[in-house]
Amino acid sequence: MSDRLQALADAGVSIWLDDLSRERIETGNLADLVKEKNVVGVTTNPTIFAAAIADGERYDDQVRTLVADGADVTKVIFELTTEDVRNACDVLAPVADGSPADGRVSIEVEPDLANDTEGTVASARALWSAVGKPNALIKIPATREGLPAITTAISEGISVNVTLIFSEERYREVMDAYLDGLEQAHEAGRDLSSIQSVASFFVSRVDTEVDKRLEAIGSPVALALRGKAAVANALVAYGAFEEVFGSQRWRDLEAAGAHRQRPLWASTGVKNPDYDDTMYVRDLVVPETVNTMPEKTLEAFADHGEVLGDVVTGKAGEGSALLERLREVGVDFDDVMLVLESEGVDKFKKSWQELVETVQGQMGQAAE
Repeated sequence: MSDRLQALADAGVSIWLDDLSRERIETGNLADLVKEKNVVGVTTNPTIFAAAIADGERYDDQVRTLVADGADVTKVIFELTTEDVRNACDVLAPVADGSPADGRVSIEVEPDLANDTEGTVASARALWSAVGKPNALIKIPATREGLPAITTAISEGISVNVTLIFSEERYREVMDAYLDGLEQAHEAGRDLSSIQSVASFFVSRVDTEVDKRLEAIGSPVALALRGKAAVANALVAYGAFEEVFGSQRWRDLEAAGAHRQRPLWASTGVKNPDYDDTMYVRDLVVPETVNTMPEKTLEAFADHGEVLGDVVTGKAGEGSALLERLREVGVDFDDVMLVLESEGVDKFKKSWQELVETVQGQMGQAAE
């Protein structure tokens, strides 16, 4: 057990792995990470699945069976990915038994539905039913069309990981959608204690976009602000979380058995090699949050990460001040948020196409 990862967990941060493969499950690697590296959850996406399917032979028999049964590529993807998530849920089940907010495994709705509310709801229902595990989370993007889908899913008792959140404004809408869903679930007589949710607030991509603009401005004042926007934006977001989940509206739901929708810091692998490779973990430590890390970041923190205590609570004002400094030097932060959300949806869809092409290749080999 890593002392540094244990310290992170002791500080109230749930460590989730941003990766999954059938190999990790079948070799016991995932179970080992739970035992040895404090991993208490897993997130996935189509790119992760594409890499897993392309890199090994553990999917071949299932692909051959599905092809023989006449399954199309969408059906094959659905069956492969839901089986992996179902089995990963079993590995994490003991964690969920001890701490229901953790032990979670996330799977995304089909990304081409990001702007289709009804399609997203149908996909969420199908995935929830197919995985069939109470410790699953269905990932729904925080697009305009995704917001009502989040409410509907929560109202039906489907636990949700809301993904692709970049701005405070959209995050507030996500929290509102969650509370709407809980209120509807309560009115329908559902057990609110069975519903869990996290809100995935993206981090490193903010610095990537802002740094590019600061370097284009080029002044010493602008350049001194590189690598600071992402954490500042997250601090502001956490301030919104403190406000919403300190409200009377929330207290009424909590009294009825509801759980807070925990902030999940996503995209915490550092994109710029000049930055400390643990900065998006170290600088976002706060109790009752999740940090989902690629294995490279997990290993880096285990080796040399620092836990400096709660460095987030009450710091929204500092975050806002930094964002104001960005505006003063000429960075249109509102535009940054619009660009990141648009690019996020595009990357979401391209990731799906990558998975489709990978599986089509496997299906072609199976048919030979």
